[in-house]
Amino acid sequence: MKILAISDPHGDYSKMKAIMERAGDFDLAVIAGDLTNFGPDEKVEELMELFDKPVLAIPGNCDQKSILEALDASKATNLHGKAKQIGKIRFIGLGGSNPTPFNTPFEIPEEEIESTLEGMVCSAEAAGNCGKVVLLTHAPPQGTCDEIPCGHVGSTAIRKFLDRVDLIVCGHIHEAKGLEKVGKTTVVNPGEACKGSCALITIEEAEEDKTIEVELIEV
Repeated sequence: MKILAISDPHGDYSKMKAIMERAGDFDLAVIAGDLTNFGPDEKVEELMELFDKPVLAIPGNCDQKSILEALDASKATNLHGKAKQIGKIRFIGLGGSNPTPFNTPFEIPEEEIESTLEGMVCSAEAAGNCGKVVLLTHAPPQGTCDEIPCGHVGSTAIRKFLDRVDLIVCGHIHEAKGLEKVGKTTVVNPGEACKGSCALITIEEAEEDKTIEVELIEV
């Protein structure tokens, strides 16, 4: 499966055409939050109409919580707090972010992040035959793709799921675009889509093949 991963378009979709032209023939797009810049929710429809392939999306901390209704009404799949099986890959998602100093619209206590993800990850682990597990979050795990000048600001709760899922696609920390591997988990922060950043991720779906290839792109 070839996945186009983007995050943080922040309501500026001017680079999206170039991103998709560069991506070429992909199977699925995932959007890791901050679809808008504090609204309006109607921007969701504008963004999703740019895609002619399936889209899984979650909100970010700079989206209003009411964006969940707009996502549900769009042609995208709202993955916030949900799971979706596509072939042999299980996608699970959680939008918003861990608390920040800025009191942004969509922040979630670490305890709630952990309990929500624990249920979904345990369900995936219990299934046994679901193949690879991909976690789509807005916030990165603490210590991975989350560093700013004052230190690491990712989620302590999400960090607990490192080595329990195969891939985490996140965003949120604009300065921390990149790729890191922790145990069996590949963590990808594709950077700001509003500035032309994205990632192309290829996942081999065969159970015996655990290959995940990532290409970080700027257009």
